[in-house]
Amino acid sequence: MDLDDMVATSRLGPPFPLPADEPFTRREALRSGVTRWDLDRLLTEGLLRRPIHGVYAATLLGDSLALRAACLKLVAPEDAVIVDRHAGWLHGAEMVLRPQEHLQLQPVSMYLPTPGRRLRCALADSGERTFGRGDVIEVAGLQVTSPLRTSWDLGRTRWLDDAVSALDTMLRLRQFSADELIVGVERFKGMRWVTTLRTAATLADARAESPGESVLRLRGLEARLRLVPQLEVWSGDRFIARLDLADETLKLGIEYDGEEWHSSDQQRAADEERRSALRDLGWTILVFTRHEVYGQARTVDLEIAATARALRRQRGAEVVSDLSRR
Repeated sequence: MDLDDMVATSRLGPPFPLPADEPFTRREALRSGVTRWDLDRLLTEGLLRRPIHGVYAATLLGDSLALRAACLKLVAPEDAVIVDRHAGWLHGAEMVLRPQEHLQLQPVSMYLPTPGRRLRCALADSGERTFGRGDVIEVAGLQVTSPLRTSWDLGRTRWLDDAVSALDTMLRLRQFSADELIVGVERFKGMRWVTTLRTAATLADARAESPGESVLRLRGLEARLRLVPQLEVWSGDRFIARLDLADETLKLGIEYDGEEWHSSDQQRAADEERRSALRDLGWTILVFTRHEVYGQARTVDLEIAATARALRRQRGAEVVSDLSRR
């Protein structure tokens, strides 16, 4: 069933007057005879979705980098440069977006290269920014900061958790190396939050598979743990599990259970089976959810630190016991 058929089924009346295979703006819809009431009802019925403020697309189109670029192109001035989170989003690093940003409308980060100019509308989080050679590339007809420049910009933020999470995600694109990321930091010397970028660049790790894992890795570093992302655990020739983060010396595994992959009964049962097998091999497993990692009352740092201290004491006792038997 195409969009026209679905619109007819929804009792809108005549065939939808705009192409169903490309996004359109609210203004275009109103000019074509689609009323605000029609748009609201089509959104409610799930036939249309609103990727960004003021832009609509048929739900049947799904989601893709090309569609996202087409949506942004409808609202961006020709000389505007997409930067920061939305640049990373266009490059394919979806997890650089803020939590739930794909559901809750946020202004698009668009900056202009001309001094004194900025976009003054509800659609854009804007200002002026200086770009060097190679900093801006074209993605599907849009001017976008390159993956490397985007990473440097995302790393210059107040909070180290946000900076490392973003850099981990951008490194996973494999568009530049960790060395390139670090070497380019000094060009931003004297700029706001460059000290955060300088630290985050040395800590970034492409093996992190979610921002939650990135934050937990930082909490582990604070507890002096030697955490390895995506560590595989084997028992002889038998593969047991892959841990989000693990300190092999202490046999401590730390996992982040995001809602997408750890919420169904089947997923939870598989998680418990895997973790039970690890515990049988002497591993201690800590599991945290989004609320525990990001919530206001989070105590994840205290729990990790306390567990690490207990395991070090236990490990020390085991070593002494082994020596006494020799």
